[in-house]
Amino acid sequence: MSLEPPDKVTPISKHLLDNEKLIKERLGFGVSFDVGVRKLSILGKEVHLYFVNGLCDTQFIIELLKQLMFLDARGRIVHSSKIKEAINNHLVHVIVDETSSLDMSIKQVLSGYIFLLLEGVDEAIIVDMRKFPDRDPGESDLEKVVRGSRDGFTENIILNTALTRRRIRDERLRNELMQVGSRSKTDISISYIDGIVDPNLVKILKKELAAIDIDGLTMTDKVVEEYLVKQGLNPFPLTRYTERPDIAATHLLEGHVVIFVDTSPSVIIAPTTIFYHVQHAEEYRQAPFVGSFLRWVRFAGIFFSLFIVPFWLLMVIQPSLLPGALEFIGPSEITNIPVVVQILIAELGIDLLRLAAVHTPGPLATALGLVAALLIGDIAIQVGLFTAEVVLYVALSAIGMFATPSYELAIALRTVKILLILIVAIFKAPGFIIGTTAFLLFLTTLKVFAKPYLWPFLPFDPKALWHILIRAATPSMKTRPSIVNPKNTTKQSNSN
Repeated sequence: MSLEPPDKVTPISKHLLDNEKLIKERLGFGVSFDVGVRKLSILGKEVHLYFVNGLCDTQFIIELLKQLMFLDARGRIVHSSKIKEAINNHLVHVIVDETSSLDMSIKQVLSGYIFLLLEGVDEAIIVDMRKFPDRDPGESDLEKVVRGSRDGFTENIILNTALTRRRIRDERLRNELMQVGSRSKTDISISYIDGIVDPNLVKILKKELAAIDIDGLTMTDKVVEEYLVKQGLNPFPLTRYTERPDIAATHLLEGHVVIFVDTSPSVIIAPTTIFYHVQHAEEYRQAPFVGSFLRWVRFAGIFFSLFIVPFWLLMVIQPSLLPGALEFIGPSEITNIPVVVQILIAELGIDLLRLAAVHTPGPLATALGLVAALLIGDIAIQVGLFTAEVVLYVALSAIGMFATPSYELAIALRTVKILLILIVAIFKAPGFIIGTTAFLLFLTTLKVFAKPYLWPFLPFDPKALWHILIRAATPSMKTRPSIVNPKNTTKQSNSN
């Protein structure tokens, strides 16, 4: 099996000195300490072995060198035209390829492979010796469950695809590998189940990924997402992220495409709608009734996080809108600071606390919470900076944000909430109505890979919407969602 050369082709010379000169110049031998070469004499022919420290398994390299030295020590008489075959047969590894391109050889060695050059041979032997620095699979901090698996994706793309394949032992599961980034050459895997996925979706994603023209993917999957969906100023997430292999496997079985990016512990799921962002694995780890209850509590939290503060501000500005039974709503004390300014300061404080929590070491996180709750909040009320009602409703809104499974969706809803607060403060009741209507109309115009963002609400699909609102029992969910246009719509183990 030969590797296909890249667009730029520098052929391998039969003269090792010529090859060595080019490799030394391009890889920086003598400058970069982590690139190395091992020179041997095997069966009367000089052999050079090139590698990058830290990306290769040293024990495998030592074992390979032992086999080559044993071959030489046995002193077998091998015809000069058969030396390459003899060495190839003594490479104790499962993945061995050949290429006549020096560019491909250098590209592979920078990906963790090693390659051997033989005197008098114009082809390189490439051996997969990759062993990337990584960590053991651990539970995701953003998608924790009470019951369920505790393994999560890591920064190793090979391990991540293995975690998924462990859950889907289907011969039609495809993991297509490509590299993106002219300098980083980051590995990206497009994963799907052949026979279920929409081939047009796979074709579109491959085309978009191949068209990415950038030096490197230092921010990994987020850079890929921005090239795929062209998000612009839209704050709402147009793809779903997950760090759980079980969620990725579930979406693969439904007909979605999962994109793995090397060095990222999260994967991209496409296509997606807003309702995919409000589901959580915990709902499927409980009984259907309990799962439905948890889902509705989460829906209520998301609704409150968006509307409770703007609506309360409207009632404060226009108390005549309140019915008699709710006249108690509103600040009981009057301060020198307008209510809308108090709300904006409190919202800014919540964001600052969230950022501080991210950058605070674990042992100090509890102390940060005590300072925020007991000192800042309580003292701010006593000195008259905030009224108690402002702190109450801003806190309820913040809790709703933290109850949102998707971190990206939660941040997007916070930006919409701030805009609604400003509109209500300026235009009062008409502003609340017009702002809410404009927000819903904006969501209806969003499409991801030509898929409506509000499906199954718009366009209306009653059966699919029922499964969104109610956590149905798994045996009753016999069809795949139509949004992904699956080739096989029925969930049956013997389906083709």
